[in-house]
Amino acid sequence: MDRDEGPKATSPAGARRRRDCAVQELAIIEAPSVLGLRPSGVEDLPAALLAAGLLDVPGAVRAGRVEPPPYDATRDPGTGVLNCTGIAQYSVRLADALGAVLDSGRFPVVLGGDCSILLGNLLALKRRGRHGLLFLDGHTDFYQPEAEPAGEAASMDLALVTGRGPRLLTDIGGRGPLVRDGDVVVLGYRDAVESAEFGMQPLPPGLYALDLDGVRAVGAGTAARRAVERLSGVPGGYWVHLDVDVLDDAVMPAVDYRQPGGLTWLELEDVLSTALGDERAVGLDVTIFNPRLDPDGSIAADLSECLRHGLTARARAG
Repeated sequence: MDRDEGPKATSPAGARRRRDCAVQELAIIEAPSVLGLRPSGVEDLPAALLAAGLLDVPGAVRAGRVEPPPYDATRDPGTGVLNCTGIAQYSVRLADALGAVLDSGRFPVVLGGDCSILLGNLLALKRRGRHGLLFLDGHTDFYQPEAEPAGEAASMDLALVTGRGPRLLTDIGGRGPLVRDGDVVVLGYRDAVESAEFGMQPLPPGLYALDLDGVRAVGAGTAARRAVERLSGVPGGYWVHLDVDVLDDAVMPAVDYRQPGGLTWLELEDVLSTALGDERAVGLDVTIFNPRLDPDGSIAADLSECLRHGLTARARAG
């Protein structure tokens, strides 16, 4: 009996399974869309982070690039949103690319681009069932088109994925809303005064949100653990959205809409390691870093190092 079981335990298939348990392959997708913002340099984010060593994470591979359609600076008269049709079309293409990664069992890491790429990421998940969202952002991004000064979808992405806004963007492929209010946790925002001044619609009561002061009150690691616990009941797991302006302006000035305060590098590392180290995490996107505001590349290096910590936890968890 022992002789019969020995070869099975050391078969190539068994060895592959053990390797998969030790290190999950991380599939990096480049999504350099600025359709929800403007072509200010955010489109260079993927190249900058890859050059800074993001691929050094064990198991990380490049899994393609999804090019956006041409940018149109004209605000759509019907919806009040810049590039509304282009964002809808791009979201479908990004969802297709992401779906191939998910179906292969790899962990997707999507490098934007602006925050409107969240629509394509969550569309890919919605095609596969119910999922949650951990939303890490210095802004709540819950604007309605009439309150957003420039019509930028990057300031509306959380509203859009929860079903609020033009149907062209809230019901892509007939699958809206892409995430339920109760399946969302927002951490680290600090724009309450500004958003109120502009008349942004309030966050719904069913959506759990903890601002920067709230995160600091309990500690970043504890806040992340509680967020994961809240999302633990979502059947399909949860996506992690990272807008780098959640970081302190003192360490992350390379963003288009700056505001004082924010998380430290160590706090963000704690949050990412906790969130991505849980087996229920199903993917990550990184948005808004603008390499043109980082001429010596030092911020890209720091950001890449921070991401490597979180993604290494993910690789081990897989």
